Amino acid sequence: MATVERTFPSDHATAQGHFPGNPIIPGALLLSEALRAIETSLGKDLCPYQIRSAKFVRPVRPGERVSIAFSRRDEKRISFSCKVGAALVLAGEVVCDSSSLER
Repeated sequence: MATVERTFPSDHATAQGHFPGNPIIPGALLLSEALRAIETSLGKDLCPYQIRSAKFVRPVRPGERVSIAFSRRDEKRISFSCKVGAALVLAGEVVCDSSSLER
C-alpha cells in the first residue's frame, strides 16, 4: 500500500462558492486529486478507467491535509481511501485497462 498527502489551501477557489460561510472541498475535486495522486505515485496514466465505487463519508474543509492510500487488488483494480487524520472521508475503487498499468 502506498500513501500520498495533499492539502487543499484555505483559499482554494472551489471552496469559496461551495458553500459560502461553510466552505468544503467539492467531492469531484477530492476524487480527481485522489486519482491524480495514484497516477503520479505509479508514474502511469490510468486511462482508460472506470470508477467502480466512490463513497464520500464526510466533507473535507479547506486547509485540511488529506492522506490518500491505495493498493492494487489485481492487474486491473486499485482500491483507495482518503483520510483527514484518522477520519475516513472517501473510499473507492478504480478499474483500469490492464495495459494502462503495464506502461
